[in-house]
Amino acid sequence: MKEIFIAACIFFCVSCTEAQSTKAFDDFRDSFVKGYTTLAIPELELSYADNLQHILPLNKIQQQLNFFEDAKNKLDIFETYWLTDSEKFDLDLMKFETTMNLQRLALEKRWCDEKPAVIPVNNLYSIPHGNEWYVYFLKRWLGADVNPDDIYFNGIAEIDRVKQHIEDIRIKKGLTTEQFYAHLNDSDFFINSPQQLQQSFEHVKNIVQQNLYLLFNVQQVRNVKIDRGSNNALAQTPGYYNDDTFYYNFFDKPYNKRQVDWLFIHEAVPGHHYQINIADHLSQSKVQQLFHYSGFAEGWAAYTETLGTELGVYETDYDELGHWEWDLVRSVRVIIDIGLNYYGWNDEKALATWKQYIPNQDDIAMREINRIKRWPAQVITYKYGSMLILKWKKELQDKQGNAFNIKDFHDRLLNHGSLPFFMVKQNVFKKSTGDVAGS
Repeated sequence: MKEIFIAACIFFCVSCTEAQSTKAFDDFRDSFVKGYTTLAIPELELSYADNLQHILPLNKIQQQLNFFEDAKNKLDIFETYWLTDSEKFDLDLMKFETTMNLQRLALEKRWCDEKPAVIPVNNLYSIPHGNEWYVYFLKRWLGADVNPDDIYFNGIAEIDRVKQHIEDIRIKKGLTTEQFYAHLNDSDFFINSPQQLQQSFEHVKNIVQQNLYLLFNVQQVRNVKIDRGSNNALAQTPGYYNDDTFYYNFFDKPYNKRQVDWLFIHEAVPGHHYQINIADHLSQSKVQQLFHYSGFAEGWAAYTETLGTELGVYETDYDELGHWEWDLVRSVRVIIDIGLNYYGWNDEKALATWKQYIPNQDDIAMREINRIKRWPAQVITYKYGSMLILKWKKELQDKQGNAFNIKDFHDRLLNHGSLPFFMVKQNVFKKSTGDVAGS
């Protein structure tokens, strides 16, 4: 009887401790959401100059510092073994955001004392502590704790990988390098009629919708509209997505047919439109509702372009080539972004790097270089995210063999909403029947 009484007391004490811990965490989580909302922190802008212009006065910065330093101290107290899975999820998210905001605030505090009279709009490297600002922007845009040097060398590796895919297509076609790139400029590859271009995108939409069941458990989402873009501010991109509509940019004739398949996949289905539709039906905590991670969004959309053959739209080698051509642009942009904004390259070195790796697209070189100078780190989101997703996919395929389920893999990526990449990885490799732990 004595042993039973002692066991009961221990159980009661543990239960009380667990209940108290859960109550304390719930109270803290509520206060974090309320406090963060009250601070009204400006959202991340594409332009680094706009982000600097929106830095608040020193007293507001100190108010934010007090909040996040207090949050950090309290977050370190909670023992994870008392917390439920959903509480651990919010704990990880609050820790990540607290760390990121403290990095930002340390830079902003110094900025108030050292900011120049005129903020350059296209030379982050030249501002006070420009390198440190770039490291922060890189981490913020990617939603990951990364190092610019590592990302640079990853970019070099990606250039080699993508160029090999393009070379494989050239060899398959039996053309010399000179013949191959001359052929890519043939008039047959270009569309001059807006009506024909609209029909081409509608055709891709129908094929993708018919084959979505092969790769995804959820096949029915809101209808995506297709329209010609008219926003001159976004003319530098091939297309964009907004409010259930995929817009393709057709400002300059002619339009390259090789862009049609991958661009629809990226911007619409199963890219941005599909991802947003899935997220709209998720039950997200109040903590998660505070944040959005562009790195995951753009990484997912870029990854889906690799599914074109399985979705039935890369019907010819040249259709697939369109994806690799733009993937090469994205890969080269990685090293140019870090070169310009972190290593201090000038335009001449950036342009020479572009021409070294990218044939046949000199016409957009300076457009992309200027974009990188105004929007540092943003262009890296595509490659970094897709590279991680492809890496995780291969790891699971290698470990699971025939048991690998592509639909389950895609669910694990999408069914938790927008997150930093370390949390996406946790979901991807979370153990379940027939699954394995990630490395």
